[in-house]
Amino acid sequence: MDYVTLGKIVKDLKLEIIYKAKGMDKIKIKGSEVNRPGLQLAGYFDRFAYERLQIIGNVEWHYLNNLPKEVRYNRFKNMFAYPIPALIISRGLDIFQEIMDLAKKNNITILRTELPTTKFINILINYLDYMLAPEMTVHGVLIEVYGMGILIVGKSGVGKSETALELVKRGHRLVADDVVEIKRVEEGLRGEAPELIRHFMEIRGIGIIDIERLYGVGAVKEEEFIDLVIELEFWDENKEYDRIGLDEEYIDLLGIKIPKVLIPVRPGRNIAMIVEVAARNTRQKKLGYNAAEELNNKVKRQISERRENND
Repeated sequence: MDYVTLGKIVKDLKLEIIYKAKGMDKIKIKGSEVNRPGLQLAGYFDRFAYERLQIIGNVEWHYLNNLPKEVRYNRFKNMFAYPIPALIISRGLDIFQEIMDLAKKNNITILRTELPTTKFINILINYLDYMLAPEMTVHGVLIEVYGMGILIVGKSGVGKSETALELVKRGHRLVADDVVEIKRVEEGLRGEAPELIRHFMEIRGIGIIDIERLYGVGAVKEEEFIDLVIELEFWDENKEYDRIGLDEEYIDLLGIKIPKVLIPVRPGRNIAMIVEVAARNTRQKKLGYNAAEELNNKVKRQISERRENND
């Protein structure tokens, strides 16, 4: 998302509207930075980040409270001459009459929160970081297996949902089926389901089922970071599949490389069990142990020892 509207911020963060400017709901916030206008309230406006949300906390409020009304009026007159998106007062502090008069005159939205300033700023920045994060939509299934986020992709009808259903029966948790919304945040790639279809799954021959209703709240999860991508494909007799695992494959999602495993599907293969093994194996690799490399090193050592003995 390139921007988030001020109206959505007010709604999602439950901010109190003291004065609603015309067009408030359409004001676009395009960055996660905020500004505490301490220097501006002291009369210094060079490099004023007016495009950011302006937040007045306890320190700024008490400084203003000690100013003569005429000075306070002029300071806000100078500030409101800039097209700031909104002014937010924290800690539920009283609103100076000069702010109200100038807000109406300059069409500036005034908001208030009961939260302490630092706590509110942290919440606001985290919210904006998430809302403005690069995102993409993938056709697949996201499921948590042994604490790891597994994104299962593949052509329609290959068995993605059926595999996920079997994993749920085995005690793992569904995050999203059919449509996975992925966002790149600071910690990595976070996936979730669109709110409309969250916790629902489509099984051919049965139709739509509600995983939360059928298996309980412990069978679903709101979101999960993606640790591994598993691609399912119909078994191709003419294709040679990896049988050792020395050559690791990755997929690029939003600029982040994620390990990828290709699993061929044919009757008789327990795909859910293979996904579990892939999740465990990926965890072992993250911890520094690679079974394929370990076996390869053993073979090399044995060959080397035999050569030394022959010499």
